[in-house]
Amino acid sequence: MTVSAWSPVVHESWAQRVVFGSGTARADVAAEVAGLGATRVLVIAAEGERALAEDLCGDVPVVAVFDAVRPHVPVDVARAVRAAAHEHAADLLLSVGGGSTTGTAKAAALTTGLPVLAVPTTYAGSEATPVWGLTEDGHKRTGVDPKVLPRVVVYDATLMLSLPARLSVTSGLNALAHCVDAWWAPRHSPISAALAVEGVRSLAASLPRIVADGRDVAARRDILFGAYLGAVAFAGAGSGLHHKVCHVLGGAYDLEHAALHSVVLPHVVGLNLPAAPDAARWLGSALDDRADPFGALLALYAALDPPRSLRELGLAERELDRATDLVRAQVPHSNPRRVAQDELRELLGRAWRGDSPVLVPLTES
Repeated sequence: MTVSAWSPVVHESWAQRVVFGSGTARADVAAEVAGLGATRVLVIAAEGERALAEDLCGDVPVVAVFDAVRPHVPVDVARAVRAAAHEHAADLLLSVGGGSTTGTAKAAALTTGLPVLAVPTTYAGSEATPVWGLTEDGHKRTGVDPKVLPRVVVYDATLMLSLPARLSVTSGLNALAHCVDAWWAPRHSPISAALAVEGVRSLAASLPRIVADGRDVAARRDILFGAYLGAVAFAGAGSGLHHKVCHVLGGAYDLEHAALHSVVLPHVVGLNLPAAPDAARWLGSALDDRADPFGALLALYAALDPPRSLRELGLAERELDRATDLVRAQVPHSNPRRVAQDELRELLGRAWRGDSPVLVPLTES
């Protein structure tokens, strides 16, 4: 990947300590909590992962556990976790779980300023970004604030071994979406692009391995590396069209987050790729098919067999016109092509029906 001598490049990176391990999470968490000097830890974990969180934090000075985690972080949950942090005089927020759990910790950090230590159990990537999101009255608001970026991330590939195959795939494709969207997001740069290429390469090589064998720890570790690279690329580049679509639909209709990303991604790629030759080249390089990168992406989908339709996620067909209007208002100016209303409606229609994604030819304007 080359950079023109005359092209200005701006890339913003974020300070964070990241620890990768396998089977060492409990010891790593205790060491990192001690390193942060925390003595009153509020643990945040969804009810289904509370037992895991309590085990991982057995050597940590925990003052309370908050388990009222919900997808897309409704504002009432944000208020409740902030209240818990104040009530227990917490000096550290320790999240154990997926993107919703990390997002809940971020919601508390946004107003309290407390540091976050994140222990991911999916490939959501939220732990590596300064992006927060809150949902109220069917609208998801997002923003960027360095206060919400976890101070430390503890990754452990063995924590992913119990992740069901379907969620492993959809969460992994969510990570892939971070990479792809970074190629045309508002702050994209050669640096975020390079991170994204390596992220796609790692994810595409390792996701089929865990479909074949969910106990493959080495593959789980490689997915974590890819997910982390994608999240860092996303943090630098910002939200592209794909994430705008998913944030709008997720907030308005409370759709399953990771599955939503897996459904929408190939349709957005099919729309944008004809207008984004650099992205096509990078995708082809990462998927080892420079002649037909879009076909290579569809082949990966065929191997992984993720959810394919918005209908199966619960979106009603009657909502497609309204959804189109909501998404159209959020299309980033950086998108490589202008998106007409009818093109966006057709994209959502295809995604709703579960039609095969297609490359959308450029039209003369």
